[in-house]
Amino acid sequence: MQLLKQKVINEGIVLSNQVLKVDSFLNHQMDPVLMKEVGKEFKRLFADQSIDRVLTIESSGIAPGIMTALELEVPLIFARKQKSLTLREDIFVEKVFSFTKQETNEITVSRKFIKPGERVLIIDDFLANGEAAFGLARIVEQAGAEVVGIGIVIEKAFQPGGRLLKEAGYHVESLVRIAALDNGTVTFAE
Repeated sequence: MQLLKQKVINEGIVLSNQVLKVDSFLNHQMDPVLMKEVGKEFKRLFADQSIDRVLTIESSGIAPGIMTALELEVPLIFARKQKSLTLREDIFVEKVFSFTKQETNEITVSRKFIKPGERVLIIDDFLANGEAAFGLARIVEQAGAEVVGIGIVIEKAFQPGGRLLKEAGYHVESLVRIAALDNGTVTFAE
């Protein structure tokens, strides 16, 4: 996706050979025009799938998730990381480790929002080791629903997440794949 690559080149900040900061357009401040195009691209990439719901994780996955759900005309569900007084019972819970934050969170989704037999598309902002995507997939599977695909805005292809998800049998589509973050420079994968 050329528009996204250009944003990464122009506004992405390489903090280390493992971390890319994209807070000016994806995960602190959002670029709504870019997010609209992201939603359209995910709709195109998963056009051969019948999709009942989009599932993401708060908070950085919400913008690409909602725009994808809007394009698909289906509901968006986001897994919560924070405990809520209104979300304590009848929930799916999974533990996921955040590579960027270097912490483990319990993510929760109300059982009333994912039903057996539904077809769910997972959307997330970054893919590093695949922890968030695997956690979301486990929630879908606990519900008796099916993961029809996993859409990633930016994949760090030098980390194992994409390979591990594909080896587990998931259909993964990444809009931008990064091969390396060396010497302050982003190198894209093919």
